[in-house]
Amino acid sequence: MRRARASLLVVVVVAVGCGGGGDPVTSPLADEGKPPPVGFADVMAVAVSGELGRYELSVTVRSPDTGCEQWADWWEVVSADGEELLYRRVLLHSHAEEQPFTRSGGPIDLEPGREVVVRAHMNSGGYGGLSMRGSVEGGFEAFRTEAGFGARLASVEPLPAGCAGQAD
Repeated sequence: MRRARASLLVVVVVAVGCGGGGDPVTSPLADEGKPPPVGFADVMAVAVSGELGRYELSVTVRSPDTGCEQWADWWEVVSADGEELLYRRVLLHSHAEEQPFTRSGGPIDLEPGREVVVRAHMNSGGYGGLSMRGSVEGGFEAFRTEAGFGARLASVEPLPAGCAGQAD
C-alpha cells in the first residue's frame, strides 16, 4: 500500500509541475513530519515565476537547523550534470524556529526547457538531502543525487560570510 501511495504522489507531482507557472511542486520522497537525515537539508518544493531570462525561484527547504553551529546556508540551481553553478541563494542565519522555510531568489537566466537541479547545502554536513530536478517548462520532481554529485561547487562564490542573527 505504501508503494502504491508513493507512485500516486509522483504522478500528482509531475502533473502539477508541468505548467512551470508558480505553483510549487512538492517532494513526494520526503516523509511529512520527519526531519531530514542528520546533517542534510531537503528541498521540499520549487515554484517558478517570471519570464525568459529573468526567472525567480521560490524554494522550500526543510533542514535540521539548531542555530549557528548547524544551519542550511544556501540553496542553489546547478546544471543537470552537476558541473555548473547557475545560481546560489545564500542564507544568512539558522531557521531552527521556522521549518520548513521558503526563500526566493533570482533573477535566474534559464532556457525554459533546460534541465537543472535545485538542492540545498548545510554548513556542517554539506550536500546530501533531497533535491528537485526538472525545468521551468516541464516542472520539477524530487530525487536523490549520487554521492559526490557537484561536490566541487561547494567552494564556488558566492559563499556565506558566517551566521548572523538577523532575518535574510
